Amino acid sequence: MKIKHLIAGLLMSAVASGAMAQNAPSADDLIKWRQSLHQVLAWNMGRLKANVGGQYNKAQAQKAANLIAAIANSGMGELYAPGTEKGNKVKTKMKPEMLTDAEGVKKAAMAFSQEANELAKVVNGGGDASAVKSQLGKLGGTCKGCHDDFKNK
Repeated sequence: MKIKHLIAGLLMSAVASGAMAQNAPSADDLIKWRQSLHQVLAWNMGRLKANVGGQYNKAQAQKAANLIAAIANSGMGELYAPGTEKGNKVKTKMKPEMLTDAEGVKKAAMAFSQEANELAKVVNGGGDASAVKSQLGKLGGTCKGCHDDFKNK
């Protein structure tokens, strides 16, 4: 009986894998997903900015910083696949250089990830509002740099 279940499970996995391979995400899907991630990043950057500019709430700052770090380390670069410099139905402001300047993109991605991780470390390590604000500025600088280089106005 157990072998029967194992074989059935393996067959179902093989069928599911084949179906998924045939249904690769479209350029429009990838664009929408990366734009959604950027909206979540912007929302959490805004939460942090408001937090350090007013009544500092460590729990709120931790939630925002941890989410930013999670996205920075999520492998979101896969959403910038060839063919996603323009969509069929979804508009994007991505410059073609995003797909051709591998060294520049790698440098920008590494800087973003490093500063996002440092922000989470500062917030979770007991940093006060001024330390968080300083690190938030460094993280924001990586966002601006990438936008300057790889996003059309």
